[in-house]
Amino acid sequence: MIAKLITVCVKLVQSVIRKLDPARVAETCPQVPLSTCFGFDRGTPIDRYYIENFYREQGALMRGEVLEVGDSSYSRQFSRGEVSSFRVLQHAALGEGGEAIIGDLTDPASLPAAAFDCFICAQTLQYTFEVQKAVAGAAYLLKPGGVMLATVPGISQISRFDADRYGEYWRFTTDSMARLFQPVFGDEVTIASCGNLYAATAFLRGAAQEDLPDRALLDAVDADYPLIITVVARKAG
Repeated sequence: MIAKLITVCVKLVQSVIRKLDPARVAETCPQVPLSTCFGFDRGTPIDRYYIENFYREQGALMRGEVLEVGDSSYSRQFSRGEVSSFRVLQHAALGEGGEAIIGDLTDPASLPAAAFDCFICAQTLQYTFEVQKAVAGAAYLLKPGGVMLATVPGISQISRFDADRYGEYWRFTTDSMARLFQPVFGDEVTIASCGNLYAATAFLRGAAQEDLPDRALLDAVDADYPLIITVVARKAG
């Protein structure tokens, strides 16, 4: 009975907190987030601001044979080049019709060799323990001159849904991404960080973009508070 009462009280507090100004959450109840699912239940997660801006900016590189992890949403939304096919890489037979390739980035034997001009890998590598093998697998997929467009988390909460199903192993920095990608792709790697203290704090509290007084507050870049790391890596021709 006591446990049930505590559960009800916690849910009541959370419902009240979700209605508060996100800027005051830390002062009112620092242990209770606005959202435990990255702000999806409030609107658009803050990290998507950086992820979508990155793929929008790189849209011209999405051309030819394009492969994307999970689904083809970013490639279809942001491609500006001439795309001959949109394909999807998945670990289970849940693909979009005939688009899905069932494979494992850490196992080249499960992947088609030199088959794609562009590989979009958004928020994926943190769920792969053998991350060095996954980067090598991504290069294996690409044609000579092909490009990988990747995003990974820097400062972030755990995705409990994914962690319980696949495991969640990593958070990254620009230094760690350079150490992972440069041995595979050489000098053809551009790595950048996105975010600042305001963005990181709001994201960890569970605020959504719609909660913010001005989304321009997300634009400043502070390398000491990386929310998202972006990678453009080109395979040698």
